[in-house]
Amino acid sequence: MLTFESETLQWLFIFFEAIVGCLLVLGSKSQPFPQPSRRFGFLILGFTATIALGQLAPQPVTVMGHLFFLTGMGTFGLLAGIHHLVRTRREVLIAPFSGFFFCVGVGGLMVETWDSLNQFEQWAGFFSLVVLASGQTWLVFRGLLIGRLPLAWSQAGMVALQRGNITGQSGAIACFEKGWDAEEEHLNPMAYLALHRLHLFLGDQKSASEWYDALLDVGGEKAVAVEWIEAIHDSLMKIDPVAGENLPKKDFSEQE
Repeated sequence: MLTFESETLQWLFIFFEAIVGCLLVLGSKSQPFPQPSRRFGFLILGFTATIALGQLAPQPVTVMGHLFFLTGMGTFGLLAGIHHLVRTRREVLIAPFSGFFFCVGVGGLMVETWDSLNQFEQWAGFFSLVVLASGQTWLVFRGLLIGRLPLAWSQAGMVALQRGNITGQSGAIACFEKGWDAEEEHLNPMAYLALHRLHLFLGDQKSASEWYDALLDVGGEKAVAVEWIEAIHDSLMKIDPVAGENLPKKDFSEQE
Protein backbone atom coordinates (compact mmCIF):
# COMPACT_ATOMS: atom_id res chain seq x y z
CA MET A 1 0.00 0.00 0.00
CA LEU A 2 1.35 3.42 -0.92
CA THR A 3 2.36 5.56 2.01
CA PHE A 4 0.19 8.65 2.39
CA GLU A 5 0.08 11.16 5.14
CA SER A 6 -2.72 10.16 7.48
CA GLU A 7 -4.78 13.31 6.88
CA THR A 8 -4.46 13.03 3.11
CA LEU A 9 -5.59 9.41 3.19
CA GLN A 10 -8.56 10.33 5.38
CA TRP A 11 -9.70 12.95 2.87
CA LEU A 12 -9.24 10.49 0.02
CA PHE A 13 -11.57 8.08 1.82
CA ILE A 14 -14.10 10.89 2.33
CA PHE A 15 -13.90 11.77 -1.36
CA PHE A 16 -14.39 8.10 -2.33
CA GLU A 17 -17.40 7.73 -0.02
CA ALA A 18 -18.98 10.93 -1.36
CA ILE A 19 -18.49 9.82 -4.97
CA VAL A 20 -20.20 6.48 -4.33
CA GLY A 21 -23.08 8.18 -2.52
CA CYS A 22 -23.59 10.66 -5.37
CA LEU A 23 -23.47 7.91 -8.00
CA LEU A 24 -26.15 5.97 -6.15
CA VAL A 25 -28.43 9.00 -5.87
CA LEU A 26 -27.95 10.01 -9.52
CA GLY A 27 -28.10 6.44 -10.81
CA SER A 28 -31.36 5.77 -8.96
CA LYS A 29 -33.15 7.82 -11.63
CA SER A 30 -32.49 5.04 -14.13
CA GLN A 31 -34.04 2.34 -11.94
CA PRO A 32 -37.70 1.23 -12.14
CA PHE A 33 -37.94 1.61 -8.36
CA PRO A 34 -35.45 4.36 -7.40
CA GLN A 35 -36.19 4.47 -3.67
CA PRO A 36 -33.73 1.77 -2.41
CA SER A 37 -30.59 3.10 -4.12
CA ARG A 38 -31.58 6.72 -3.50
CA ARG A 39 -32.07 6.12 0.23
CA PHE A 40 -28.83 4.18 0.52
CA GLY A 41 -26.99 6.91 -1.37
CA PHE A 42 -28.35 9.60 0.96
CA LEU A 43 -27.44 7.43 3.96
CA ILE A 44 -23.85 7.23 2.74
CA LEU A 45 -23.74 10.96 2.03
CA GLY A 46 -25.13 11.71 5.48
CA PHE A 47 -22.44 9.65 7.24
CA THR A 48 -19.77 11.05 4.93
CA ALA A 49 -20.78 14.64 5.68
CA THR A 50 -20.63 13.88 9.41
CA ILE A 51 -17.17 12.36 9.06
CA ALA A 52 -16.02 15.32 6.94
CA LEU A 53 -17.14 17.75 9.65
CA GLY A 54 -15.35 15.57 12.17
CA GLN A 55 -12.08 16.18 10.34
CA LEU A 56 -12.11 19.66 11.85
CA ALA A 57 -12.26 18.20 15.37
CA PRO A 58 -9.13 17.69 17.48
CA GLN A 59 -9.48 13.93 17.08
CA PRO A 60 -10.89 13.15 13.61
CA VAL A 61 -11.82 9.69 12.38
CA THR A 62 -8.66 7.65 11.89
CA VAL A 63 -7.75 5.64 8.81
CA MET A 64 -8.76 2.47 10.65
CA GLY A 65 -12.07 4.11 11.51
CA HIS A 66 -12.71 4.79 7.82
CA LEU A 67 -11.84 1.18 6.96
CA PHE A 68 -14.26 -0.16 9.57
CA PHE A 69 -16.94 2.22 8.28
CA LEU A 70 -16.40 1.06 4.69
CA THR A 71 -16.49 -2.59 5.74
CA GLY A 72 -19.65 -2.18 7.83
CA MET A 73 -21.52 -0.09 5.28
CA GLY A 74 -20.38 -2.41 2.50
CA THR A 75 -21.61 -5.47 4.39
CA PHE A 76 -25.03 -3.91 4.98
CA GLY A 77 -25.27 -2.76 1.37
CA LEU A 78 -24.26 -6.15 0.00
CA LEU A 79 -26.95 -7.95 1.98
CA ALA A 80 -29.62 -5.51 0.81
CA GLY A 81 -28.26 -5.19 -2.72
CA ILE A 82 -27.95 -8.90 -3.45
CA HIS A 83 -31.48 -9.38 -2.12
CA HIS A 84 -32.76 -6.86 -4.68
CA LEU A 85 -30.45 -8.11 -7.43
CA VAL A 86 -31.33 -11.80 -7.12
CA ARG A 87 -34.66 -12.06 -5.28
CA THR A 88 -36.87 -9.01 -5.89
CA ARG A 89 -35.05 -8.08 -9.13
CA ARG A 90 -36.07 -4.46 -8.69
CA GLU A 91 -32.66 -2.81 -8.36
CA VAL A 92 -29.10 -3.42 -9.60
CA LEU A 93 -26.97 -0.55 -8.21
CA ILE A 94 -26.65 -1.12 -4.47
CA ALA A 95 -24.84 -4.48 -4.66
CA PRO A 96 -21.91 -3.50 -6.94
CA PHE A 97 -21.32 -0.12 -5.27
CA SER A 98 -21.49 -1.72 -1.81
CA GLY A 99 -19.01 -4.27 -3.11
CA PHE A 100 -16.54 -1.44 -3.78
CA PHE A 101 -16.97 -0.29 -0.18
CA PHE A 102 -16.52 -3.81 1.19
CA CYS A 103 -13.45 -4.59 -0.95
CA VAL A 104 -11.70 -1.33 -0.06
CA GLY A 105 -12.57 -1.73 3.63
CA VAL A 106 -11.52 -5.36 4.00
CA GLY A 107 -8.51 -4.94 1.74
CA GLY A 108 -7.36 -1.91 3.72
CA LEU A 109 -7.76 -3.71 7.04
CA MET A 110 -5.66 -6.60 5.73
CA VAL A 111 -2.94 -4.26 4.55
CA GLU A 112 -2.94 -2.33 7.82
CA THR A 113 -2.44 -5.54 9.83
CA TRP A 114 -0.20 -7.31 7.30
CA ASP A 115 3.02 -7.02 9.30
CA SER A 116 1.43 -8.65 12.35
CA LEU A 117 0.30 -11.74 10.41
CA ASN A 118 2.24 -14.97 10.10
CA GLN A 119 2.98 -16.54 6.73
CA PHE A 120 -0.12 -18.75 6.72
CA GLU A 121 -2.36 -15.79 7.60
CA GLN A 122 -0.77 -13.72 4.87
CA TRP A 123 -1.44 -16.40 2.25
CA ALA A 124 -5.01 -16.77 3.53
CA GLY A 125 -5.44 -13.00 3.30
CA PHE A 126 -4.04 -12.96 -0.23
CA PHE A 127 -6.48 -15.65 -1.42
CA SER A 128 -9.30 -13.83 0.35
CA LEU A 129 -8.47 -10.69 -1.64
CA VAL A 130 -8.54 -12.74 -4.86
CA VAL A 131 -11.97 -14.10 -3.94
CA LEU A 132 -13.20 -10.58 -3.10
CA ALA A 133 -11.93 -9.25 -6.44
CA SER A 134 -13.64 -12.10 -8.31
CA GLY A 135 -16.91 -11.53 -6.46
CA GLN A 136 -16.79 -7.81 -7.13
CA THR A 137 -16.13 -8.45 -10.82
CA TRP A 138 -19.25 -10.63 -10.94
CA LEU A 139 -21.31 -7.96 -9.17
CA VAL A 140 -20.19 -5.27 -11.62
CA PHE A 141 -20.82 -7.53 -14.61
CA ARG A 142 -24.18 -8.81 -13.31
CA GLY A 143 -25.43 -5.47 -12.01
CA LEU A 144 -23.93 -2.57 -13.93
CA LEU A 145 -23.17 -4.18 -17.31
CA ILE A 146 -26.00 -6.64 -17.98
CA GLY A 147 -28.45 -5.67 -15.26
CA ARG A 148 -31.85 -5.73 -16.96
CA LEU A 149 -35.05 -5.45 -14.98
CA PRO A 150 -37.93 -6.26 -17.35
CA LEU A 151 -40.24 -7.58 -14.65
CA ALA A 152 -39.54 -4.59 -12.42
CA TRP A 153 -40.16 -2.17 -15.31
CA SER A 154 -43.54 -3.81 -15.97
CA GLN A 155 -44.37 -3.55 -12.27
CA ALA A 156 -43.28 0.09 -12.25
CA GLY A 157 -45.38 0.73 -15.35
CA MET A 158 -48.47 -0.65 -13.64
CA VAL A 159 -47.76 1.45 -10.53
CA ALA A 160 -47.40 4.57 -12.69
CA LEU A 161 -50.61 3.72 -14.55
CA GLN A 162 -52.57 3.27 -11.34
CA ARG A 163 -51.32 6.68 -10.25
CA GLY A 164 -52.53 8.22 -13.51
CA ASN A 165 -49.02 8.91 -14.78
CA ILE A 166 -49.00 7.84 -18.43
CA THR A 167 -46.46 10.00 -20.25
CA GLY A 168 -43.14 11.48 -19.23
CA GLN A 169 -39.80 10.03 -18.17
CA SER A 170 -41.29 7.99 -15.33
CA GLY A 171 -44.69 7.45 -16.92
CA ALA A 172 -46.32 4.12 -17.72
CA ILE A 173 -45.36 4.23 -21.41
CA ALA A 174 -41.67 4.81 -20.66
CA CYS A 175 -41.70 1.97 -18.14
CA PHE A 176 -43.49 -0.55 -20.36
CA GLU A 177 -41.14 0.24 -23.24
CA LYS A 178 -38.39 -1.22 -21.04
CA GLY A 179 -40.54 -4.08 -19.77
CA TRP A 180 -39.51 -6.69 -22.32
CA ASP A 181 -36.53 -9.00 -22.57
CA ALA A 182 -35.24 -11.51 -25.10
CA GLU A 183 -34.48 -13.99 -22.31
CA GLU A 184 -37.85 -13.64 -20.58
CA GLU A 185 -40.22 -13.87 -23.50
CA HIS A 186 -43.29 -14.36 -21.32
CA LEU A 187 -43.02 -10.71 -20.30
CA ASN A 188 -43.02 -9.35 -23.84
CA PRO A 189 -46.75 -9.82 -24.62
CA MET A 190 -47.67 -8.10 -21.36
CA ALA A 191 -45.59 -5.03 -22.23
CA TYR A 192 -46.76 -4.92 -25.86
CA LEU A 193 -50.42 -5.18 -24.92
CA ALA A 194 -50.07 -2.45 -22.30
CA LEU A 195 -48.39 -0.16 -24.83
CA HIS A 196 -51.10 -0.89 -27.41
CA ARG A 197 -53.84 0.02 -24.95
CA LEU A 198 -52.03 3.13 -23.71
CA HIS A 199 -51.59 4.54 -27.21
CA LEU A 200 -55.20 3.74 -28.06
CA PHE A 201 -56.21 5.59 -24.91
CA LEU A 202 -54.17 8.62 -26.02
CA GLY A 203 -55.61 8.44 -29.54
CA ASP A 204 -52.29 7.62 -31.19
CA GLN A 205 -53.50 5.07 -33.72
CA LYS A 206 -50.17 4.77 -35.54
CA SER A 207 -48.16 3.83 -32.46
CA ALA A 208 -50.98 1.60 -31.22
CA SER A 209 -50.92 -0.28 -34.53
CA GLU A 210 -47.16 -0.78 -34.32
CA TRP A 211 -47.37 -2.23 -30.81
CA TYR A 212 -50.33 -4.41 -31.80
CA ASP A 213 -48.24 -5.88 -34.63
CA ALA A 214 -45.50 -6.63 -32.12
CA LEU A 215 -48.11 -8.26 -29.87
CA LEU A 216 -49.33 -10.47 -32.73
CA ASP A 217 -45.75 -11.60 -33.39
CA VAL A 218 -45.52 -13.05 -29.87
CA GLY A 219 -48.88 -14.79 -29.76
CA GLY A 220 -51.47 -12.02 -29.57
CA GLU A 221 -53.80 -11.37 -26.66
CA LYS A 222 -54.14 -15.08 -25.94
CA ALA A 223 -50.56 -14.98 -24.62
CA VAL A 224 -51.58 -12.46 -21.93
CA ALA A 225 -53.45 -13.28 -18.74
CA VAL A 226 -56.99 -11.92 -18.61
CA GLU A 227 -56.27 -10.39 -15.21
CA TRP A 228 -53.49 -8.27 -16.72
CA ILE A 229 -55.73 -6.97 -19.51
CA GLU A 230 -58.51 -6.22 -17.05
CA ALA A 231 -56.13 -4.33 -14.76
CA ILE A 232 -54.92 -2.20 -17.67
CA HIS A 233 -58.48 -1.39 -18.79
CA ASP A 234 -59.71 -0.63 -15.27
CA SER A 235 -56.82 1.73 -14.57
CA LEU A 236 -57.34 3.62 -17.83
CA MET A 237 -61.10 3.91 -17.30
CA LYS A 238 -60.49 5.41 -13.87
CA ILE A 239 -58.19 8.04 -15.40
CA ASP A 240 -60.61 9.15 -18.14
CA PRO A 241 -63.81 7.18 -18.93
CA VAL A 242 -64.28 9.15 -22.14
CA ALA A 243 -60.84 8.35 -23.51
CA GLY A 244 -61.36 4.81 -22.28
CA GLU A 245 -64.03 4.37 -24.95
CA ASN A 246 -61.13 4.04 -27.44
CA LEU A 247 -60.21 0.70 -25.87
CA PRO A 248 -61.49 -2.59 -27.31
CA LYS A 249 -64.68 -3.73 -25.64
CA LYS A 250 -64.06 -6.74 -23.43
CA ASP A 251 -66.40 -8.83 -21.30
CA PHE A 252 -63.96 -10.11 -18.71
CA SER A 253 -66.66 -11.89 -16.71
CA GLU A 254 -67.03 -14.44 -19.50
CA GLN A 255 -63.30 -15.16 -19.78
CA GLU A 256 -61.31 -17.54 -17.65
